[in-house]
Amino acid sequence: MSQRSVFLFQTTWARWALPRGISGAAIAAAPRGWPGGSMASQPHSLSYVGCNFLRQRLVLSTLSGRPVKIRKIRAKEENPGLRDFEASFIRLIDKVTNGSRIEINQTGTTLYYQPGLLSGGVLEHDCSPHRSIGYYLESLLCLAPFMKHPLRIILRGVTNDQVDPSVDVLKATALPLLKKFGIDGEGFELKITRRGMPPKGGGEVIFACPVRKVLRPIQFTDPGKIKRIRGTAYSVRVSPQIANRIVDSARSILNKFIPDIYIYTDHMKGTSSGKSPGFGLSLVAETTNGTFLSAELASNPQGQGTAVLPEELGLNCAKLLLEEIYRGGCVDSTNQSLVLLLMTLGQPDVSKVLLGPLSPYTIEFLRHLRSFFQIMFKIETKPSHEELQGGEKVLMTCVGIGFSNLSKTIK
Repeated sequence: MSQRSVFLFQTTWARWALPRGISGAAIAAAPRGWPGGSMASQPHSLSYVGCNFLRQRLVLSTLSGRPVKIRKIRAKEENPGLRDFEASFIRLIDKVTNGSRIEINQTGTTLYYQPGLLSGGVLEHDCSPHRSIGYYLESLLCLAPFMKHPLRIILRGVTNDQVDPSVDVLKATALPLLKKFGIDGEGFELKITRRGMPPKGGGEVIFACPVRKVLRPIQFTDPGKIKRIRGTAYSVRVSPQIANRIVDSARSILNKFIPDIYIYTDHMKGTSSGKSPGFGLSLVAETTNGTFLSAELASNPQGQGTAVLPEELGLNCAKLLLEEIYRGGCVDSTNQSLVLLLMTLGQPDVSKVLLGPLSPYTIEFLRHLRSFFQIMFKIETKPSHEELQGGEKVLMTCVGIGFSNLSKTIK
């Protein structure tokens, strides 16, 4: 009998049937300790109110094995309940786990999630065009190393937008970060096969990640000095000359600081250019000690807002990169929560990382880490005495909980 994930949906908007070969009674009769088993053997569930930080809660619930209940999701809004992109995220979590139990009430305002085992394997997922693939990929980066089988997934949707980190930035910053924790190997890649811009998307990304039993602790406290800047100026369904105009305007600012700058132009044609026109720029500054700091900008979606000049976009993106360099730290603001999670799950040894000012998202993530894993970080502020060191830094220290990927040993 297949131990596929069980859905007990009473919703009319999400028609997800109970998978063939398993019944609700089978879940009730499951052995204690199995993800669908008796609640008496389960750690007590955590309860939250509101739609904020849904991804954080579901990811940490999956890793810790603690059920979570979220109430009053947009309860007072004209259109209450979960949005399409959140429903799509829940479907993705269901695909990468085995034995998860998900209950949503009729209006979609209450969600109960009892996590299963992370199974991985070869998967495909169609992401909602309302959010970019980065929205889904950020959470997969947290979960992928702890699967039973190495994950290889094809994600389809919007590759670059103005809200979430783009696939280009995650490839340039998050992958080197995972390698520092020992997550590396031949099957570790993130590749854009088709670009898709909002509102219609049409992009495609392949993400593959090997599994690891344990993570090594890190001491990452010296960011080093900027040695080179790399970037990608992309354009789809518009003139290829636009990418060159973006590069020239970005270089007009960055060349004043450093000579080693190379910005690739990526103009995709035909089916690989997605369904909507657009252009944008992603920049990454690399330091002598292997720190990657990123910034990016994308044009307004077709038919929304005023048209953006390529020159203006290039200048603004270069200024955003300089701002990120001023904030500094060993990890850029996009990946702060990822590095803190991997430190938490590391071996019972001291891990340290120097960050720039903590973003509100990271601060809430630290609160969630305390709730799910009972771990607290030592936070020391490091005022910058030298003018050249940028803004205030924060030294984050913790002792890992010794998280071990038990699924990896089961054949």
